[in-house]
Amino acid sequence: MPKPVVAIVGRPNVGKSALFNRLAGQRLAVVDDVPGTTRDRLYAESEWVGTQFLIVDTGGIDPTTVTRGREPLSIGSAEFIQQIREQAQQAVSDADLVMFVVDVESGVTPADREVASILRRSQRKEGDSLLPPVLLVVNKVDSVQRRENLVEFYELGMGDPHPVSAVHGSGTGDMLDALVAALPPQIEDPEESDADLSVAIVGKPNAGKSTLLNALVGEERAIVSDIPGTTRDTVDSFIDYEGQRIKLIDTAGLRRRGKIEPGVEKYSAIRSVRAIERAEVVLLVIDATTGITAQDAHIAGYVQDAWKSAVILVNKWDALEKDTFSMEQYTRNIRYVLKFIDYAPMIFISAMTGQRVKEVLPIAATVGAERMVKLSTSQVNRVLEDAQERQPAPNRAGRNLRIYYGTQVRSDPPTFLLYCNDPKLLHFTYERYLENRIRDAYGFLGTPIRIVAKKRE
Repeated sequence: MPKPVVAIVGRPNVGKSALFNRLAGQRLAVVDDVPGTTRDRLYAESEWVGTQFLIVDTGGIDPTTVTRGREPLSIGSAEFIQQIREQAQQAVSDADLVMFVVDVESGVTPADREVASILRRSQRKEGDSLLPPVLLVVNKVDSVQRRENLVEFYELGMGDPHPVSAVHGSGTGDMLDALVAALPPQIEDPEESDADLSVAIVGKPNAGKSTLLNALVGEERAIVSDIPGTTRDTVDSFIDYEGQRIKLIDTAGLRRRGKIEPGVEKYSAIRSVRAIERAEVVLLVIDATTGITAQDAHIAGYVQDAWKSAVILVNKWDALEKDTFSMEQYTRNIRYVLKFIDYAPMIFISAMTGQRVKEVLPIAATVGAERMVKLSTSQVNRVLEDAQERQPAPNRAGRNLRIYYGTQVRSDPPTFLLYCNDPKLLHFTYERYLENRIRDAYGFLGTPIRIVAKKRE
C-alpha cells in the first residue's frame, strides 16, 4: 500500500522548507547533491510513532515577480491571488493531508486569509470525505510571548493552531501526533494485489501520457476493468499481456503549463510521487519536441529515490525533422541529464502514430522480471572476487577496504549486503563500480541495485 502524502503549503517566507527539512530529518530542501546530478528535491519520507508518510515541499512562487513593484506578500494584484488559488486547490486535490503553515512573527496576513478561504470553500463544495484534512501549523513560535499570539490564528477558521519552531524543533512532536491522528485511513484497492505487474506512466504535462495509455490498451484489445485508483483523478487500467495481468497507472490529470508554471509543476509532482509509489516499473515519458527538461530530471529523481525500475520513452518522435544522427544526439543528451538512471532502457516512440509502441509492454515486462531476479550467494561472491581482483578498492586514510563476502538479501529491488572490515571505507565510486560489475554479469535491465555494507570482524 502506498504511503499517504502530506503537502506543506503556505505563502512564501513562513518556513515551509525549514519544516520540511525538520520532518525529513536532514537538509534536503532546496537542493540535494547526488553523485552524477544536482536536482531540486521536493519530497522525502518521514515517520512518526510507526506511521510512515511522504512530505512534499510545495513552496515556490515568489510574489515579487508578479507584484509589479509592490512590497512582497502584497495581494493587491489579482494575478497573485489567482496564483494562490491555483496552488491551494491543486494541493487539496492531490494530498492526503494539507499542512497549512503560517508565521507567528507576521501574524495573519491577507495571503493567509486567501488560502484559508480557498481551503474552506473547497471542503464545503466537495464534502469533507472527498478532500484531505487541513492541519494549521504556526511556525517560529520559540518563546512564551509568541505562544500568547496564537489566538489570532483562530480567525482563519482552520481549527486549533499547532505551534512549532522548525529551526529549533520545539513543538514538532505534538504537531506530528496531531498529523498522524488526522491522516485518513488508507483504503487498499481490492484488485491491487491481483496484478502481476504494476506500471506507472509519468511525465511532465503534455508529454503524451494519455495518448500512450490509449495506444497500449487499444493495441491489446484486452481490457479487464477500469476502476478508480487510490490516486485522485486517475484510472487504473488492467490489461492481459502474454499471460500477465498488468496494471497501468495513468497520471493524465497533471495540469497544463501556463503562466503559473512553477507552482503548478511543484503541486503536480504530488501525483507523480503517488503513481511512482504504487508501481514497480515506471514509464518516464519525455516530449521529443521540447527535449529533456529539468522537470523530466525531477521526476526521474523520484523514480530513483523510490528504488523503482524505469523505462525511458521519448515520445512524439514522428513530429521532429530528423537526420542520420538525430537519435544518437538525443540519446546522448538524455543520458547526460539522466545519468543517475543510466540503467534504464530507452525507446523512441510515437504514441499518436503507434511507432514502436509495440515494444513498450515487452520491455516493461522484461524490466519487471529483472527486478525480481534473486542471485545465489555463490554467484554474488564470484562477481565480487573478480571485481576486486580487477580493481582493488582505493586506499582511504591509510586503510584498505576488505570485503569478506556478499549475499543478495532481497529482490524488488535487488539488494546486496556486503560484509566488510569497515563500511565507511566503501566510497560511492567503488560502490558504483561493484554495481556495474553485477550488471555486467547478470543484467538487471532497468532496475536499480541497492548495495549495503555491514561491518564484520
